[in-house]
Parts: sequence; structure tokens; C-alpha cells
Amino acid sequence: MKKTVMSFCLMFFCWSLNAQIVSLDAAEIKALKKLALKNDTVKKILDDFNAVAEGALNDTPNPIGDIKSEGLLAGNPLKVTTLNSLKDVPKIYALAVAYRLTDQNKYLKKAKDFLLEWAHVNKANGNPINETKLEDAIVGYDFIRKKLDGKTKDLIDVWLKAVADAEVNSKYADPKRGTSKNNWNSHRIKIVTLIAYTIHDKSYNDFITSELQAQIAENLNPDGSSMDFRDRDALHYHIYDVEPLLQTAIAINRATAKNYYSYESKYGSSIKKSVDFLAPFVSGEKTHIEFLNSKTPFDKARAANNEKGYQPASFKPSTGIYALSLASYFDTGFLKAINKTSKTGTELNWQLVLNMIRRPVE
Repeated sequence: MKKTVMSFCLMFFCWSLNAQIVSLDAAEIKALKKLALKNDTVKKILDDFNAVAEGALNDTPNPIGDIKSEGLLAGNPLKVTTLNSLKDVPKIYALAVAYRLTDQNKYLKKAKDFLLEWAHVNKANGNPINETKLEDAIVGYDFIRKKLDGKTKDLIDVWLKAVADAEVNSKYADPKRGTSKNNWNSHRIKIVTLIAYTIHDKSYNDFITSELQAQIAENLNPDGSSMDFRDRDALHYHIYDVEPLLQTAIAINRATAKNYYSYESKYGSSIKKSVDFLAPFVSGEKTHIEFLNSKTPFDKARAANNEKGYQPASFKPSTGIYALSLASYFDTGFLKAINKTSKTGTELNWQLVLNMIRRPVE
């Protein structure tokens, strides 16, 4: 009996050590392939990834040492340079997906080339709004990490661990700063979580748990609104709070079976309540004028710079589809609001496809 228990524990340890939490494991890839054979929309989504991957085969990686986007107006040369470099990120993701679906080494080799160049050039800066833009590179790496040689994995792991450590120790997490509680912190928690589960580093577990629970308590309100919604008077920023918290909750659920979607803080706030707050604005039952009473000077600067989406105007329901798609991992009831908002009546996006093949762990 003891031998059986020990064998089970060893199997579980190996699974947790090698499981692909933030992307898809082998069984899920198999299920995705089967789904594409009988669903034309899924096939179209995968064909689009393959088209990006094919185009990337002839591209040269263009990493940047220091990502600079936060706080800069559109057109700023530093921001333009950064955004040009970040065009590599969706290419990495598409190459990784294409490789897992086709097993063609040309995609694996090119994804490896991109990731190694970024690992060599990019330096962590601890700014979560800048580094959240690496998300698809992190998830793309998770798709292919098991297929890479040890030296390559070590180099990329070191880079991502540096990013995670910079976020853990970020000056923006100082309790005296508003960024320790607003949407910045939601992104910070998400980045660390995705990296921790990608490189299988359990040393971040306590940080993730304590920070997530504190963020739910301090950023989200019992009525479902968020700190950012009250400060910016914009659902745009409420979504910017909720999306990374949902991504964090999904990763934790897949790794541990814990459900932080429904978890309530001592004040009664929860991710679920904050998604419920958003849903009627996405379905069109409620309306809101964005940024009308924002307390943040940068919002006014963006409006004066004629940046799209920052002038006071009605909230566009389609803006919330991705957040509700993430929430649909836990509650398929949001599909009704998503379908109501979509132009075609059925909005099967990539996140919903992922939800179809990876259900919540109870």
C-alpha cells in the first residue's frame, strides 16, 4: 500500500514538474486538432496562426533591451521603437502553436531563435505595464519548452526569472504608490504567475497567493466596481484590472484546482463580482461614458493628443468580449452576453476555443 501511495505521489510530482499549465498539454493539443476537423471557425483561427508563423520564418528577430511604452504618448520615438520590437511577440506565439499542431521543426527552430535573441538582449525593468506585453512570448515558450535542449531552456528560463524577480521587487509595488493596488499590480501578479508556471519555479507560490488575495481585497469593491473604474471613470481600466486577474485565476486553477474566481475577500469583493459588474455593459443592457470624470492627468493628455479611445465617448461593448471570454472558463453563462455583442451572433474567439478543450478543475 505504501509503495502504491509513494508511486502516486511521484507521478503527481512529475506531472506538476512538467505540466504545461499556461498553454496546452499533449492531450489538449490532440483535442484541439480533432475540434478543428469538425469546426470551420476553429480551423480558420488555426490557419491564421499558421499564416503568421509562415511569414515569421523569413523574419529576423528584433528584440529591445528596455521596453518603454508606459506613460508615453502615441508617436513618441521611444514608444514607436518599442512597439516595433514587440511585433516579435505574436510571431513567437504563432510559431509555437504552429509547431505543436504540425510537429514541423522549422517552426520550433524559428521560435527558438526569437526567444534566444530576446533572452540575450532584453533586460527586466520591473514595470508591469511594459512587461505585460511579453505575455504571448511567455505562453509561446510554455508551448515548446519541453521540446528544447537543456542549454536553450536554461538561457530562456534565466531571462524570464529575471523578469519575474524584477516584478516581485518592483518599485511600483511600494505600498506608498497607487501602482501597488491599481491595474499595474494586477498585471504584475499575472506576469509572475505565468512565468512561475512556465519555468516550474515553486519559489513564487507564496508571493502569488498573498498578492492575489490582497489585490482582490484592495483593488476590487464588494459592488463589483474596481479602484481603477472609480479613479479613471472608465470601464476600459476596469477591464485592465479584471483581465490579468482572470488569467492568473485560470493558471492557478489548472495548476492546483483552487478557484480564485469565486474567492471572496474579507470585504466581500471577488473577481466574479467584478466580471458580473462588467457584463451588462458588454451585453448593452447598460451604457457608460468613458473618461468623463477621470482623475488622472495622463487620460487628459491622451485625449489632447487625439489618441483613439481616450476622449469621453460611449463604452464600446465589444471591448469587453475578451474579459468575458476569460471568465467563461469558469462560467459559460457569459456566452450569452458575448454572442449578443458579436456582429455575427456567434463570437468564437481563440480564448473560447481554449475554454472548449480545458475545463475548470474542481
